[in-house]
Amino acid sequence: MSVLVASAAQAVGEHLQSPDDLLKISAFRKKLEKEKASIDVKLRNGVKDQLDATREGLRKLMHTRDNVQVLKDEMQSVDRSCSDPDYRVSTFAAITRVSVVHRHFARTEEMVRNLQEMYQKLDMLEDMLDADRGDILGPAQNILAIHHMLNQLEAFRNETMHQAKSASADARNTLTRYFERLTTLLQAFDEYYWALTKNIVLIARNGNAGVIVKIVKIAELEGKEDEKAIAIRLVKKMAAQDAAAKFKSMQANARQIKHYRSKFVKSTTDSIKDKFAETWEQDKDNAAGFIDGLGWIFDDLMHIETYVVPCFPADWDIHKLFVKQYHKNLDAILKQLIASNPEASALLILHEWVKDYKKNMAEIGIEEDKLEPPLLDGKEQSLIDDYVSLIIKKLDEWTNNLMRDEIKEFQTREQSPEQDADGLYGMQGAIILFQMVNQQVDASIESGQGAVLARVVSESARAMKGVQDQWIRTIEAEYKKHVEKPDEQPGGLVDYVVAVANDQVKSADFTEALEARLEPLVSSKYKGQITEKLNEATDGYLDVAKKCSQTLIDLIFSDLKPATKLLFQTQWYDGIMDQIVETVKDYMSDYQSFLNPLILDILVEDLLDNFLITYLNALVRASKLKIPQALDRIRDDVGDAFTFFTNFKNGAELEGYFEVIELVLGMLTASKGMVFLEFWRFAKRHGPNLPFVEAVIRLRDDLDRSGVNEVMESIKRKVREEGLTDPEEPTIMKKITLPSAFSRFLPTGK
Repeated sequence: MSVLVASAAQAVGEHLQSPDDLLKISAFRKKLEKEKASIDVKLRNGVKDQLDATREGLRKLMHTRDNVQVLKDEMQSVDRSCSDPDYRVSTFAAITRVSVVHRHFARTEEMVRNLQEMYQKLDMLEDMLDADRGDILGPAQNILAIHHMLNQLEAFRNETMHQAKSASADARNTLTRYFERLTTLLQAFDEYYWALTKNIVLIARNGNAGVIVKIVKIAELEGKEDEKAIAIRLVKKMAAQDAAAKFKSMQANARQIKHYRSKFVKSTTDSIKDKFAETWEQDKDNAAGFIDGLGWIFDDLMHIETYVVPCFPADWDIHKLFVKQYHKNLDAILKQLIASNPEASALLILHEWVKDYKKNMAEIGIEEDKLEPPLLDGKEQSLIDDYVSLIIKKLDEWTNNLMRDEIKEFQTREQSPEQDADGLYGMQGAIILFQMVNQQVDASIESGQGAVLARVVSESARAMKGVQDQWIRTIEAEYKKHVEKPDEQPGGLVDYVVAVANDQVKSADFTEALEARLEPLVSSKYKGQITEKLNEATDGYLDVAKKCSQTLIDLIFSDLKPATKLLFQTQWYDGIMDQIVETVKDYMSDYQSFLNPLILDILVEDLLDNFLITYLNALVRASKLKIPQALDRIRDDVGDAFTFFTNFKNGAELEGYFEVIELVLGMLTASKGMVFLEFWRFAKRHGPNLPFVEAVIRLRDDLDRSGVNEVMESIKRKVREEGLTDPEEPTIMKKITLPSAFSRFLPTGK
């Protein structure tokens, strides 16, 4: 009500918007009265028309009710006449008995005739079936005729056996034996028919689409017979007893419901499943080959749409059936493939194939919404995670197996290492490892995903680091056993350390080549990560090579230990440098022949440092030197060593190495007053090194204790005055170790 009031007020407000509008109230009132009169006329006319229509409808309903009652009375009359023929025909009972007897005679005569002709028909049908079965792909010229005649014979058998239910057991057994041949032929026909349904695609490819039409026709006929039998059974079950009796002549209970259409669907489903299973069995040991060979799916579906679908009625929706079953079985077989733990590369191939699958299906007119469930439950991206996990697992497995064999060969050293084309020692592990790494990297590149490539490279670098750590531990352990129990160890350690060193250089080259190959292929997002990991791997290989080089030097000095212990001892004055040089020469001869030149250069530099360090350490551990005999022997030692090392470095470069001994020799040869000048030359190059200098000065037997103290006091004073410090770049003097007992008693120089 409030809404109506508001609407009326709003209408009045629209017309009376100013005081002047009050003068128009009279005209406005007349206008409204005129509109109301027009509306009232229309309403009265409408009500009158509606009442007339209602009155006419009621009249027709009354007339219809009268007609229905008349029709009902007539139908009841007809029903009474049909239910009780005696009501109209007095002799109806006799007529009924005669009719039944006649019908029985006719049926008996027909049954006898059918029994007599059945075997002749079976002979003909067997020949026709054998002719069609000769080629399972068609053309099946006789199949419809065979089906029609077998249906008649089967109906005859079913009706006969149904009527014989009340006969004796012997009679029923006799009939069963008589129909055995027919039963066998029916089974043979069914086997042939279902074999045809399983080969529909091949039949279409063979150009016999007509066979498919016949298959469908038979299924349709059997379906109609099933529907008829089911309908009659339903009537007999649900209707009253007298109504059911009217269908006794139609022996519906005798027919077995065959469900051809549902069986057809199952047969087709099974055949598709068998085809996928057969394809998988052929290539289950070659997952990548299996995936690459799945193109037949698209060929089949295109052929089905073109040649098979037109042979079926629309209500069969046969295209949907094939698409659904192909997709469903493909999904199942791909999951089976993943569960079989295929090669890592196969997972990448599968990931790419699944992406192409949707595109290919769309190209042949099959939209994605029809592909249910999604392949691999829509989790195809998890294949990448599975791939990386498998790569990690495989890399660990491969490297563990590889290193187990390599380390075993390194430890047993039953024969010399293999030599490459340049005659350098080496082992196969490095080559095999990078073959595996490159295979996985290539597969990752094909995936087109930078994240995958970056993860594979990172995991490969991790595996390389593990190999490097194992080699360092193994070399350290074998060197330790060689030093502690040399007689119990197999020979050839030097050769195998050389081989491992060479392999590290190869591996570093392989790693750099891999980095150069990948750099233009990846985006800046992953380039930094890949470069960092590969650089770390390269540095790791160089660290192992350095470890091998140092071990080769340690092996030399381990062999030289008896000789180096005699340096600056009594036997030294008779000359032992020749023995040292010859030993080093023997080792270096092998190194030159079998060691990579890059490592050899590093080894020579480290060998020079180690030689000088060993020599100077032996010097500061001496008691007293016989001057000048000791000075002559030092010069001879330096000359012999210098001459030997000229085989590997030029003289000018060697002078830089041997300069330190020359400077030390200067402090040993200078007079008491001139020692300071020689020290100054030494200190400007290597820093004060006062403990070392004092140890050297104390070796001179031509200076007593007071003379030594006087010299050292002047040196220390000058160092303090000049503020002399160690050079920015450490020199070889940082590696010289003074005897601990001696150094405890040295003044600090403050």
